[in-house]
Amino acid sequence: MRRLGLVAFCALLLVPSAGAAPKAKLTKERATAILIANPKVADWLRHFPPKTRTTEATYSARFGNWTIKIWTSIDKVGEVATGRVQDATAVVTEAWTGPQVAWKMARGYPGAFGGREINSLGVWLAFCAAFLIGLADFRRPLSVRNLDLLALVSFSVALWYFNKGHVFTSMSLVYPPLLYLLGRMAWSGWRGRGVAETRPVWPVWVLAAATVFLAGFRIGLNVENSNVIDVGYSGVIGAERISHGQSPYGHFPVEDKLKACGPADADGEIRDRIQTNGRCESANPQGDTYGPVAYESYLPAYWLFGWSGKWDDLPAAHFASVVFDVLCMLGLALVGLRFGGTRLAVTLAFAWVAWPFTQYVSSSNTNDALPPLFLIWGFWLSSSAFARGAFSALAGWTKFAPLLVAPLWASYPEWRGGARQQLVFLGGFLLATAAAFSILLLDPNPIHAAHVFYDRTIKFQVGRDSPFSIWDWKQYGAGYPDLHLVQRALQVLLVIGAIAVYFVPRRKTLRQLAALTAALLIGFELVLTHWFFLYLPWFFPFVALVVLTVEREPVHVEVPERNEPEPRALVATG
Repeated sequence: MRRLGLVAFCALLLVPSAGAAPKAKLTKERATAILIANPKVADWLRHFPPKTRTTEATYSARFGNWTIKIWTSIDKVGEVATGRVQDATAVVTEAWTGPQVAWKMARGYPGAFGGREINSLGVWLAFCAAFLIGLADFRRPLSVRNLDLLALVSFSVALWYFNKGHVFTSMSLVYPPLLYLLGRMAWSGWRGRGVAETRPVWPVWVLAAATVFLAGFRIGLNVENSNVIDVGYSGVIGAERISHGQSPYGHFPVEDKLKACGPADADGEIRDRIQTNGRCESANPQGDTYGPVAYESYLPAYWLFGWSGKWDDLPAAHFASVVFDVLCMLGLALVGLRFGGTRLAVTLAFAWVAWPFTQYVSSSNTNDALPPLFLIWGFWLSSSAFARGAFSALAGWTKFAPLLVAPLWASYPEWRGGARQQLVFLGGFLLATAAAFSILLLDPNPIHAAHVFYDRTIKFQVGRDSPFSIWDWKQYGAGYPDLHLVQRALQVLLVIGAIAVYFVPRRKTLRQLAALTAALLIGFELVLTHWFFLYLPWFFPFVALVVLTVEREPVHVEVPERNEPEPRALVATG
């Protein structure tokens, strides 16, 4: 028995324990060489000579793979490539270069934005087809109107490249249609007249039925097949903080130096942490970068659905996105009904529900429908200086860009001789601003809260780096030029333009107001460092209003005695 026990003991010594980590087959050098030889990585690394590179390779016994990181010392570019190599098969499973290293959203992950269905080729092309078939002028195929509509759907090409992870190609393709639409809106704002009127292509009831169908389909896409990105998640967090008597700025859930309450992901990152309020919450450290209205607008949804503290299905975010989307559609219908009748009401509502990028926003469950929402409803009440002031402020204190249109809206319909109108506009703007920023009073020290607001929003947005525009590509080396001086010059021109349209044209028609509003918002997006496709709906309602209408010119124009005339009617052109 003693001899058998000795044999068994020796046998146990020869068998590795179940908890022992498997030994790597590849060496650090071999794993690194495999990644460098990958065609994608090799093509990018040709910009950075081997003598300027340093590498790091880490083996994960848990996942059985190697994580390799490559840096360069050229121009302080930093990390230029990263990837993973499976140890057992020596196969590269991930390879990321340039902006894809730091920006996961640049990697072309399926469904990263908008869920799966809105990005599927069939659904996207169906939206594009509905948009063009419903609104194009088939009697004049070479008309400016049709060119405008094609420009609006042409952003789809850039988005396709983005979804494939080709960031530089994608962003390069965004600028031609943006520049075209800027020129088109500026020209319409300067001339104040539309193209020749066309006869409607479809009966009103056909467009109305299509609008109802598409609106229901969009809600179904959001409910059944969409995701909530960090932008929408931030709205729910901010609403929760406000509901509990706390300013959202500086109080978002973070990851650093806090106790973990959830598992690590493949990158070793633990998002769920016990926050200072004692709750286990999923981190969103940069979520407090928007204006206060971006969080206050989520309060009804939070009150209805609450928040678990985790980045889960977030029903409050879904509900808010659907409501924002529907309110934009209804607002455009009211704009059309007031200024052009039933046909224009149906046409504008159809344009909103058929353009795929508005659904891209809804399916991503972001707050990007809020700026156009407030501007649409302010435009509907454009004959009221107070309403224009209040709604331009609400739009501006969501994502800041609409603040550019405040001087323009203050000057409608005429800046000269309208001192009372300017004061009423200013009163509406200041009252809405005060209401929006009242949440800073929840902080024991409102002055400190205001300073935190500035640091977390405006200062952060102005100083952030991003690959999602041509302006900041110098940071990636590879021979890209430094365009920051050009960008600054264009930004100055944009501010000058925002001031100039206060004075010129002296007297503005309703259609000119729409065209110049669109031009300013497009100009803002053109000079923005961190741009994205979700921002396209900011200007879309006003481009659509200009493209789909002509001004009904009276036989003669008399300046009314009061300074707030009812705007001229617009005529839908299809």
